[in-house]
Amino acid sequence: MVGNEFQVSNEFRLQMQGFGLTTAEIHSRLPDYRDLLQLFIWQQYDIAPDFPTLKHFLEFWEREIEGPLHSVRVAHHRLIQPSEWRAVDGVITLQ
Repeated sequence: MVGNEFQVSNEFRLQMQGFGLTTAEIHSRLPDYRDLLQLFIWQQYDIAPDFPTLKHFLEFWEREIEGPLHSVRVAHHRLIQPSEWRAVDGVITLQ
């Protein structure tokens, strides 16, 4: 804390803008052994239901990575919702 200014993390700012934690379970085929699948877990803050950040990553994958995608399973949770957060003006004393 510098003076009366608080340092706010980028993750908190994203949550306040409506982003939620998105986890994608990505199965892809091995380039040399197409019958075998490998698992990759991707996690990032994104906006449901369009998931622009995840879509951008999957487009990169299809363009740059040799192992073709087999399936993608997505879980998403907004950690902070408008009804859960409110500013409180006051002093909290910890002992």
